[in-house]
Amino acid sequence: MGSIGRALILLGAALVVLGVILSFAPSLPLGRLPGDLRIERPGFRFYLPITSSLLVSAVLSLAFWLFSRGR
Repeated sequence: MGSIGRALILLGAALVVLGVILSFAPSLPLGRLPGDLRIERPGFRFYLPITSSLLVSAVLSLAFWLFSRGR
């Protein structure tokens, strides 16, 4: 039962962190960073968030590496 409790605590902490991030989301520049491609023409809109995706990937990779190292 100890592993289920630990998993629930980690899930709860992750939800709290996600909630804090989402509450500050409008002020975050994700999606508007240099390197994010946006092409808008009449009747056509294309958006590719390259830089934002790389930044999110790096942060998540660091977080997962830190969590796995702690075990």
